[in-house]
Amino acid sequence: MTQLKNDTFLRALLKEPVEYTPIWMMRQAGRYLPEYRATRARAGSFMGLCTSPDYATEVTLQPLDRFPLDAAILFSDILTVPDAMGLGLYFAEGEGPKFERPLREEAAIRALVPAELDKLQYVFDAVSSIRKALDGRVPLIGFSGSPFTLACYMVEGGGSDDFRHVKAMLYSRPELLHHILEMNTQSVIAYLNAQIAAGAQAVQIFDTWGGALSHAAYREFSLSYMQRIVAGLKREADGRRVPVIVFTKGGGQWLEDIAAIGADCVGLDWTTDIGQARARVGDKVALQGNFDPNALFASPEAIEREAGRILASYGQGSGHVFNLGHGISQFADPAHAGALIEVVHRLSRPYHGA
Repeated sequence: MTQLKNDTFLRALLKEPVEYTPIWMMRQAGRYLPEYRATRARAGSFMGLCTSPDYATEVTLQPLDRFPLDAAILFSDILTVPDAMGLGLYFAEGEGPKFERPLREEAAIRALVPAELDKLQYVFDAVSSIRKALDGRVPLIGFSGSPFTLACYMVEGGGSDDFRHVKAMLYSRPELLHHILEMNTQSVIAYLNAQIAAGAQAVQIFDTWGGALSHAAYREFSLSYMQRIVAGLKREADGRRVPVIVFTKGGGQWLEDIAAIGADCVGLDWTTDIGQARARVGDKVALQGNFDPNALFASPEAIEREAGRILASYGQGSGHVFNLGHGISQFADPAHAGALIEVVHRLSRPYHGA
């Protein structure tokens, strides 16, 4: 494989010295970019983008051609895994992802088995294609949804405001939900390891809906399964460590518990102060985050102030990967995203002795 020209992101994840704080943005390849919208129009649909290694490569590289980001992230979707488990993923115009066969009946749940990796070969082909196209510019991040987050979509049949179906199952038939989570966990371990084998140099577990759980339920139905995933991942490739990032949106109250599951880095949303988070976890993990995505709608001067505040809160030394506290809005101005990237690179150097 080609030698990395910029490994700042990987070094920061491992708390090794860096010259500045690296930055990437969740959903950095997406609808806020006009070039993405043009490519999606050519592909014909979102799944047309996801299932074409050529299109996935094109849109993954688009933000890197526009901005000096420190990492690329595979263009895909977390719901490719349950789709490969036979639930029939489709995207309704204006309504987001839906499943033709949501898991509501006990017989269907009992019949669920782990995803067949050959049905996800297009993802691994995309990873290989992107890694080759990057030619060592920056590292490539692979990813998956967490078992619980996947289960939310699988049981609800799509997005949800209240998760009433999955939570009713959690409280009344926990053994059924545990079966779904077990199948998801086995699938995610195999899926992420295949991404690593194809060339992913770091991986992130997106626990988008873990924060919707109660204190006790989070440990039982989300965190314990993510711990198993982390333990089951291949942690070295190309002669260097493959870092693992775990991100639970709304999970700041469980920070110490998340930091103890064996990941290299914990992602934070914007509701947790990053300086306090650093004090709570010490040197156990790196931290990723945590700029409020909606602050990108403010002026460039306001963006600079807020980025500066976060950098100052984290303070001196490595172990910080700058990111948004959730995905960038489709309505964000690309120029404001560029302003954020520039200011993080500029203002962070004094915190690293540069």
